Amino acid sequence: MTAFSASDHAHMAHALQLAARGLHTTSPNPRVGCVLVRDGQVVGEGWHERAGEPHAEVHALRQAGEAARGATAYVTLEPCSHYGRTPPCAEALVKAGVARVIAAMQDPNPLVAGKGLSLLQSQGIAVASGLMSSEARELNVGFVSRMERNRPWVRAKVAASLDGRTALENGVSQWITSPAARRDGQQWRARACAILTGMGTVLADNPKLNVRDFDIGRQPLRVVVDSKLRTPVDAAIVDGGVLIVCADDTLPQADILRKAGVELLCLPNDNGSVDLPALMIELAKLGTNELHLEAGPTLTGEMLRLRLIDEFLLYLAPTLLGSSARGMFDIPALTAMDQRMDLEIVEVRNVGPDIRIRARPR
Repeated sequence: MTAFSASDHAHMAHALQLAARGLHTTSPNPRVGCVLVRDGQVVGEGWHERAGEPHAEVHALRQAGEAARGATAYVTLEPCSHYGRTPPCAEALVKAGVARVIAAMQDPNPLVAGKGLSLLQSQGIAVASGLMSSEARELNVGFVSRMERNRPWVRAKVAASLDGRTALENGVSQWITSPAARRDGQQWRARACAILTGMGTVLADNPKLNVRDFDIGRQPLRVVVDSKLRTPVDAAIVDGGVLIVCADDTLPQADILRKAGVELLCLPNDNGSVDLPALMIELAKLGTNELHLEAGPTLTGEMLRLRLIDEFLLYLAPTLLGSSARGMFDIPALTAMDQRMDLEIVEVRNVGPDIRIRARPR
């Protein structure tokens, strides 16, 4: 196993900070940073800013120029070895004459998967990987999920009272949490490739489900689960384009929605509802790395029941709504304690007057 020095860790941490600058913009590509170091000095750095534009290594090499010769490249993801929308970064590193490449992790993309490092090694460049790999995987948790599981990383956002209620008994839900919590939620929307909601939320709240507080140069794909095609043609979410997933696209409303610019995807299951596991596969095919689930208790509960949620983003407001108010998850009643879903709490943070909890199924 390769022994990494303190300076190796410092330079890779720098590369990871650079990669995080592309948090909201690289979709569907991974977030990648690169630092070039020669004689202990940083001579070039860069990060992948947007899909279709130069990768992190190219930015760093351009900045370094001739100083890249004999340098060590710290890259948060194995350099690519195939032609996509841009030429292979591994070949660019060879051409620049770098002496050593340290990657935080191998690329989970089957098109790369070790081939980039092998190409570098075959050209006499010293290579190593595994430095700060857990941090690198976390930064690209959605990309890794799509490559390794053929489905996006699903993050369910729920805003609730301290007693776990998301709306009054009559359905009124705006607003339980503070403006600070809602702005924080916009940041999580902004990093997602797609936002998923259900028919109940569309009818009750008429949301746009777009990114408003941050200019990221794109909008996530908006997806509505609507088995019976009850989405009104004048719904706010229709404006600007939406993917509606149904169980029957021969209904009269189908043609009305198509004429309004709606894209329909028919994925029925045996119960006449939308096949949610199949939807995850289809969204992965569309390049969805992180899927932001922002729905009511019915869809969120069904996603939970099917074990399709990878992470919970819970905003709890310091208020109580009582037992008659609506809960977070509509799931069948449990009859034994061993049926419960245990979570690992990843992070707890104050956001304005509210608490944000990030948790993942164990």
